[in-house]
Amino acid sequence: MTENSRARFVRRLMSCAIAISAASTAMAAEQGTVWNGKVAPLPTPWTSEVSPSNALPEYPRPQLARPSLDHPSWMSLNGLWQYVTSDGQGAPPFGQTLKQQVLVPYPIESVLSGVQQHADFMFYRRTVEVPADFTAGGKHVRLNFGAVAQDAIVYVNGTQVAKHEGGYTSFSADITSALRGHGAQEIVVAVHAPVDSVNVMVGKQRLKPEGIFYTAASGIWQSVWLEPVPATSLAQLHFTAAKSLDAFTVTSKIDGSGAGATLHVVAYADGKPVGEASGPAGQALHLAIAHPHLWSPQDPFLYTFKATLSQGDQHDEVTSYAGLRRIAIAKVGGQNRIVLNGKPTFLLATLDQGYWPDGIYTAPTDAALKFDIQKTKDLGFNTIRKHIKVEPARWFYWADHIGLMVWQDMPAMPNGRNDKLSDGDKAHFRKDVAAIVEQLKGETSIIGWIPFNEGWGQWSIPAAAELATQIKQLDPTRLVDARSGANCCDTKGDPHVGDVIDVHDYQGPGLPSPDAQRAAIDGEHGGLTLGVADHVWPNTPINPYGAVKDREALNAGYVANTAVLRDKGVAKGMSGSVYTQITDVEGEHNGLFTYDRKIEKVDEAQVRAINEAAIRAGGKP
Repeated sequence: MTENSRARFVRRLMSCAIAISAASTAMAAEQGTVWNGKVAPLPTPWTSEVSPSNALPEYPRPQLARPSLDHPSWMSLNGLWQYVTSDGQGAPPFGQTLKQQVLVPYPIESVLSGVQQHADFMFYRRTVEVPADFTAGGKHVRLNFGAVAQDAIVYVNGTQVAKHEGGYTSFSADITSALRGHGAQEIVVAVHAPVDSVNVMVGKQRLKPEGIFYTAASGIWQSVWLEPVPATSLAQLHFTAAKSLDAFTVTSKIDGSGAGATLHVVAYADGKPVGEASGPAGQALHLAIAHPHLWSPQDPFLYTFKATLSQGDQHDEVTSYAGLRRIAIAKVGGQNRIVLNGKPTFLLATLDQGYWPDGIYTAPTDAALKFDIQKTKDLGFNTIRKHIKVEPARWFYWADHIGLMVWQDMPAMPNGRNDKLSDGDKAHFRKDVAAIVEQLKGETSIIGWIPFNEGWGQWSIPAAAELATQIKQLDPTRLVDARSGANCCDTKGDPHVGDVIDVHDYQGPGLPSPDAQRAAIDGEHGGLTLGVADHVWPNTPINPYGAVKDREALNAGYVANTAVLRDKGVAKGMSGSVYTQITDVEGEHNGLFTYDRKIEKVDEAQVRAINEAAIRAGGKP
């Protein structure tokens, strides 16, 4: 064989190898093979993209990026951790190699975690070498958790550095004093995940999922990361639009001693400075904006902020963002209506439960997380009801940037036990509600809070009024829907408080009218059910709301349903509605998309046309 012939032969072999590899990769993706060789029970388009080397690698906290979102200083701890179940009695396994592995941050019940089994008690363990520049010049190191379900105790090198209760809120710890001088640092996380066996916030998670309740999502389920910070640093930075819509109120929280520290904030629009403010750290600042540009779903304009916390010769620099917008109730044509930036607005929403067949509570990738929000916008909706779940910060980042308003539910306690809740259960729920509001009230997209859904975990009718008052005190700038579905299902009854009247009507839609104090919405309706073969979860399907025979019938049913809102709801003074739902979830097949997100069940153009018509009708004075 000549040299040229040999070269051509080698090239053909390489081409064949590449083709075989590509075919294998495509086959794995189609079959839903995950990183450890298991096959997902229902793969999404992103299932096979997840691996130990790229588990949600994006910076997880866009509204407090240090020093900037484009170039954050941080170290992701997502990836493989050692893992073992526990009886909840033994000492933490310091210095021991644990027998299993888990892919963080996917819940242990998910196929992407590699565990695919629930445990009430568990330990996570890993070692990490902290980069030298993280501690240089007297800097401190913080260990951050997006969320751990339900309770977590965190140890670094055998020293307890954090204890957190609540499966939906983030937490952080300064671990500097627990670090060794050099070499590997050991992190151990002890987790208790009782799910619905106790009366805590669980949303729709159940140990025995069935019907409209789904698989549990336990353990570390949002990103974990390290970051270097000055001894005194910004823990939180929120921007609230002034009623005049020409300024922000800037509030901050500080880690470390804030004595003598000052905060300087500069606002930018399209890269150009448009306002600045300075003052003592921890105190509210008034940041006036030149030539205000308002945020709305039609024009989701966001300001960028650069903030510097100074204390002596130490400086903490972060970037953030927010939109200038105001949500309120106002008289329009003699009726109470929801107004955005002073204009009547029909909040046309989908119910979005945030479940995934491969990651359960955790979207497989950031692109997947964005997908549901983008498709909601593409279908012509302007609002999402985030149903009894709190999403990671990057979900709100996409909602803010794509331009969707968000009703944020509080995750419910288990249903069917309202008369058995202790004073401690109620106090714990109130505490968790306060923590969620404090964490999320800087998100532009969130326009309203919903403390109770259909009475689940609502111990009395006055309890809805109590929680609505609590939330209004914490955040007077947003709407409060004291109880979604006052006509259904547990502890029925209208609390006669809050900003909206909310009924549920399947298939509906319900057509409530405003009263003397409140606007009116249909908080849930629709639910038209269509299962698509080979794209359903392997359990018993349910059909509580009414089936249609095929895609054409679903499309026609949706258009007719929404036309009622356009033609009758607006005339009655309604301000919004929530269609159930954007995707199928486990046994529920009433989504506009299948659970795996592979099939869009409706004609996007027709749905968008009727949705836009309803929003236009609802926006007229």
